[in-house]
Amino acid sequence: MRRPHPVLLTALATLLMGGLTAPTAASGSTVASVDPQVETPALFDDEAGGNANGDDPAIWVDPDDDEDSVIVTTAKEGGLNVYDLDGQQLQHFDAPAAPGPDDENGRFNNVDTTYGFAGKDLAVVSDRGRDQLRFYAIRDGHLTDVTDPAVPFLFNTTQAQVNDQETGYGLTTWKDATGTYALVSRRHKTSIGLFKLVATAGGKVGYQKVRTLDLPASFTLPNGATWAPCMEPDELAQVEGMVVDQQRDVLYAAQEDVGIWRVRADLTGTPVLVDKVKEYGVPGTYDPATEECTPGADPGYGGTHLSADAEGLTIYYRENGKGYLLASSQGDNTFAVYRREPGNAYLGQFRVGDGNGLDGVEHSDGSAVINVPLGDFDHGMFIAHDGANTPEVPDRENTNFKFVDWADIADDLDLAVDTDGWNPRD
Repeated sequence: MRRPHPVLLTALATLLMGGLTAPTAASGSTVASVDPQVETPALFDDEAGGNANGDDPAIWVDPDDDEDSVIVTTAKEGGLNVYDLDGQQLQHFDAPAAPGPDDENGRFNNVDTTYGFAGKDLAVVSDRGRDQLRFYAIRDGHLTDVTDPAVPFLFNTTQAQVNDQETGYGLTTWKDATGTYALVSRRHKTSIGLFKLVATAGGKVGYQKVRTLDLPASFTLPNGATWAPCMEPDELAQVEGMVVDQQRDVLYAAQEDVGIWRVRADLTGTPVLVDKVKEYGVPGTYDPATEECTPGADPGYGGTHLSADAEGLTIYYRENGKGYLLASSQGDNTFAVYRREPGNAYLGQFRVGDGNGLDGVEHSDGSAVINVPLGDFDHGMFIAHDGANTPEVPDRENTNFKFVDWADIADDLDLAVDTDGWNPRD
């Protein structure tokens, strides 16, 4: 069963209240449009295409030659793909097969990179189908699977529970003086777990759970009413997009139908809601007969910058603690930009439009940005999942990833270009 996308609910609510309008970005704002420079090959979510559905990218910086840096992306049941800076595929890894005939196949959801763990650079992947993490050592731009075969489930205790698919979902990595960690959200729940990476025999990598944090599932509105996003009866408002400010040890987590949270990366302390989606506070009634939500009137308690779902989060680092937090506003096909500095002031909005013979980005899930010059991207690059790649192919869901020059985003939004900011290899 699937509930309708929150943007459709908002559109329906608008129609019921007197006029349907297309989704827009922040009220009264101008949305900049930047052109993609590179795209990866099309992925098709059907049997012929290997059930490949793009979701999340991560960037690995080569220590010796920036032109040899690679982009690692997830394709759900289609596994993991590795691309060069020209968007050409270099490697592919299948998601693990189901352990039994009635069990779920592997399904790679999110990916992030981390450097210098037990002498290895790693791509860390959340396997939503198997409720596990998988690890790939990266050397000279080449990935090798180094997952300990005995890794435990992330959130479940039995395969039967895993088959219900309340499993590991969003992911980001974090490193501090005590070790290297993965922060993983749970599908259909508000939970985020902190897992410490562990070196095991034979050069393999495993993990141990440290703690979990549950974000709120319901909220008290200014009028005193209690509100929760409209979901199927057994679902809560989940998190997917996450990123850690590696210099401040702060986690940002996008609760899809709520907004962006800020909390200590070790999951202690009290989460703070940085920004809300526009649909925050809109009541909805779930109809089990139609498996849809009917929205009520918008009370006006939502934000103005994010249209649900709030998705991929990523940070552009500048010197002296400055920089930018970027968030995918999936419902209106834009990206919101906030200051990285305390307070996270909103700065503007952009979209990746059609240009250079390539189509733009729509329905974007994961994204990644970096300030380090890589190949022809002299000022760093921004990568976004495109959930509606074109040209369209009848009856085939078509996705891929678009690469954008950071300088183009900075020029249009009057942001800084700072190649001397924090380097992930530091």
